[in-house]
Amino acid sequence: MAYTAGFLKDLVTILNRKEAQQGKFGLDSAGIEWENVGCIHANVDWQKGKSGMTAGALDAYGVKIVRMRWNNIITERSRIQYDGRTYQILPETFNANRQENTIQFLCQQIINDK
Repeated sequence: MAYTAGFLKDLVTILNRKEAQQGKFGLDSAGIEWENVGCIHANVDWQKGKSGMTAGALDAYGVKIVRMRWNNIITERSRIQYDGRTYQILPETFNANRQENTIQFLCQQIINDK
């Protein structure tokens, strides 16, 4: 069961990691770079329900649930930008189902990522 167009009301930017660069002290020693690979319509909402309560009151505010149609651009190692903030995907929650044409995952806001 794919998500309907009216449900996918938000626009998120997908960031994928660039290839590892050789630095003075080894791979990625100069920092990790992310590249914008496009924008996708999605549904972004607060984490709700039992899993939201067990996450803890302070942590739950920085965690969002994202649902979108299946695509081969985003992976559990990707990051997304939404509403001026950058989020990293929690890999254990990434669920992509090509047959049902859905992707769903939790993501947590990144603070002070330079």
